[in-house]
Amino acid sequence: MDSKLRRMAIMASMAVILLVSLLVLYINRPPGQWGGMPQTTQTPPPQGQEDSASEETRKPGQIGDDLSAFLRDNTFFDQEVNPILEAARDNATRLSLVVTSVEKDLRVQIVDTKGNPVTGESFFVKLEGQGEYKDLDKDGIIYIGGLPAGEYYVELMPVEGYQVPANETRVRVKDKVEYVAIDDISILIRTEEEIDAEAEDTAVADALEDADKTEIVDIQKSTANSRVGIDVSKWNGEIDWDRVQNAGVEFAIIRAGYRGSVTGSLVEDPYFKANMRGAASSGIPVGVYFFTQAVNEVEAVEEASTVLQLIREYKLDYPVFIDTEGAGGNGRADNLDVDTRTRVCEAFCRTIANAGYTAGVYGSRNWYHNFLDTARLENYCIWLAEYRSVPLYQGYYQMWQYTSRGSVDGIEGNVDINVSYLMNDSQGRRN
Repeated sequence: MDSKLRRMAIMASMAVILLVSLLVLYINRPPGQWGGMPQTTQTPPPQGQEDSASEETRKPGQIGDDLSAFLRDNTFFDQEVNPILEAARDNATRLSLVVTSVEKDLRVQIVDTKGNPVTGESFFVKLEGQGEYKDLDKDGIIYIGGLPAGEYYVELMPVEGYQVPANETRVRVKDKVEYVAIDDISILIRTEEEIDAEAEDTAVADALEDADKTEIVDIQKSTANSRVGIDVSKWNGEIDWDRVQNAGVEFAIIRAGYRGSVTGSLVEDPYFKANMRGAASSGIPVGVYFFTQAVNEVEAVEEASTVLQLIREYKLDYPVFIDTEGAGGNGRADNLDVDTRTRVCEAFCRTIANAGYTAGVYGSRNWYHNFLDTARLENYCIWLAEYRSVPLYQGYYQMWQYTSRGSVDGIEGNVDINVSYLMNDSQGRRN
């Protein structure tokens, strides 16, 4: 019986109890109350006999009009009397394992019957031939890296107060990244209420350091070969999308989320849903981006999987971009070498492309020149950030972010403005 049926059964049981109580109260009402035929007067028992049945000899249960008698019945909630409630209590402590592998690793998630990680306990798992691993941070997730590829058995060790799986879980550790979405990634996605957003969301626009006095801050007009749009995130606050559309904005790239620069948490942008729905209601085509702090290909696949989870109910007209830039110098991915950073971008884009979407990479001129091997990214959409009237970047690009200090009606404060050279609305999802 699933949790929904159990809740319905419990509610039905309580409804029956209430109905019986009301019926008893109605039967024992004073004569003439609540309408109906008058009751006949009952002859009281002889004096001295009314207390002949002592409290000790009375059977537990309903006693006349005492509707609280069941509270003094120690057997009322016993399993033999009410197995439904007992089963509900048992189910609340039942645990199961969700185990995934991306490349020579395992992520073991200890979840409840609703599929949510169980936190606050130092769980142990035993991995066949490898030993025991502990959930040190008590977040319900145990990550095991550096494993040889092959078949393994995972066992959750007994924990007081919980029911662990009776059998071991058989898993396969993958030898290489397959660049496919992780099915259970939703368990890892956090909201900003669950993290220290001020410490985690620390992207720094490298293009600002490269800007010159020729930077254009006004919204430009579209041409036969280009369209003008914006990119937005929580930093832009609430947006009046109808006014934005009337101001001449022809597309929007919306931040889906970011990986925390300290802990590596996968976080949904708090304005993502509102921006996606607002743009759609105003008829503005959209794409999305995700700020990366991945330090390897495995984490890049996680980030791509996060985006795919978040966009599953929306229609995209523009690509899905990985936003690769610094996090203030102390970000977990700030010191990656060129090869590793490029492999992160490749892994993200390949996972997005394998899901049927157009993938792209966002970066500044300095980033493309010094921190990425752009030759390995030429199959993806390049989104250049360079704040000057004419870009100095000599590589090929399909979108250009020409200012971060733009002004658009409907948005309070500065906003990034872009020019897109993608001239059809099928660039988001492949047919």
